[in-house]
Amino acid sequence: MSGASKVERVVRGVLRDVLGISQSRVDAFDVDTELFGSLPELDSMAVAGLLTEMEDRLGIVIDDDDVDGDMLATFGALCDFAESKVRA
Repeated sequence: MSGASKVERVVRGVLRDVLGISQSRVDAFDVDTELFGSLPELDSMAVAGLLTEMEDRLGIVIDDDDVDGDMLATFGALCDFAESKVRA
């Protein structure tokens, strides 16, 4: 994880803090790690908290239209989404 981008590190921290999962578990996530539908902690109620925390920590705005199953499908997709918002 030493080569991880700032956005990736923030997304890992948000997942850890919002979902209450261990740092070692989050550290093991790779681009293909499935999230929504595969992590029991990431249910529809947790999604709102996750997105709000990402907005706060990354200084971005996530519109309702941005939220879909694809952006939450994998860790890589979530990081790519967050990175695109930071660059916008």
